[in-house]
Amino acid sequence: MVKPDQAPAAPSFFDGEVLMRLIATALVTLSRQRSVPSPVYPARVQNAYNHLVLHCLRENEEPPGSVAQMVSWSAERPLAEWPVTLPEELLGGDGLLVDKDTRTPTQTCLEWEVSAADPAAELFENERLLDAIAACRAAEEPDAYTAFRRHLTAQPVLTGAELAELGGDPEFGLLLHPILKRCYEPAPASYQRKGTFMQCVRCRCLMVPTSWGGFRCELDRCRRDGRTGDGTPLAVSRGGVFQLSRPLRVFITSPGLAETDLEQALISKFGIKPEMWPNYDAYDLRVVLPNGQAWAVDVKDRVNPVLLARTARPFRKKPPYDRAFLVVPRYRFEDNDAYGRIFVRHLPAELAEQITLLDDQAFLKLVASIRNKPRGRHA
Repeated sequence: MVKPDQAPAAPSFFDGEVLMRLIATALVTLSRQRSVPSPVYPARVQNAYNHLVLHCLRENEEPPGSVAQMVSWSAERPLAEWPVTLPEELLGGDGLLVDKDTRTPTQTCLEWEVSAADPAAELFENERLLDAIAACRAAEEPDAYTAFRRHLTAQPVLTGAELAELGGDPEFGLLLHPILKRCYEPAPASYQRKGTFMQCVRCRCLMVPTSWGGFRCELDRCRRDGRTGDGTPLAVSRGGVFQLSRPLRVFITSPGLAETDLEQALISKFGIKPEMWPNYDAYDLRVVLPNGQAWAVDVKDRVNPVLLARTARPFRKKPPYDRAFLVVPRYRFEDNDAYGRIFVRHLPAELAEQITLLDDQAFLKLVASIRNKPRGRHA
């Protein structure tokens, strides 16, 4: 018989971060279904729902009556209103796991699904990006990898004919075409209306039809800047329409746009041309200042500063650098004025002296302030 003071604690598996990751993974799994499977819900979806119901019952809360209602909760209830124990700092953004207009998982949901330094890497890099790096290393073609990364940023959508023609691209297609094809998937019919897709004029991703009859860009950066409704029609071609897999669009294309924006700002404002994705993606930009300092920059466009900090990793040492920066688009700091403080609180202690977090505008101001200092003087 177990004595009262030896009674085991209630299992945390049904609460907190673990439960939210289970639910987020279930929502993303549902979004990727293209047909009705048997059983109707995959095991990971049914298990997440079961755990949520069990937790609600233990907390004397009314649980969702079905998986469909769990999805409705995700579109209507911010995380702060869920009967789940989470620190306020972990709520992130508006706290919705599903977009209420498009019924697709939000970036918040995708970040919860995989707690890794780069969710796209965890889900796809072993098959795609690491294969591309390995192929380019073997061929001693670093420029091919750089061109490949630029392509993933600039061309998230291709027609079937364009995808086939990339095989003859001298920059990277001859080497990486088989890998590139695995990065794309057929665009779902649900993304079109009257035989036409809508492509965001800013990021060039396919826009998602809304419940009220319009289209909406799925990337946070376009929505935040009021560009969510600007699109150009893309008719369905004979070869079909293909788009990058969703994690690649959110975690490669979106920060890739921030990376290339930063590249262009450094060139236009200061005449500094950074090296992009040096040494097969050791980090995102290597910026050599006129005074001789070299700065390493990784760009992330993440909603949740806690998850970003927890999963930060030391920068690779080659090519060498004097300082390392993690740069996040300014709008994330505007949406959460505690973003930087939260990040610092959760950054592993061993990285506190190694990595400096800045928004992109603050980084450019720092470049402006230090570019004329004598060689060897550090900020």
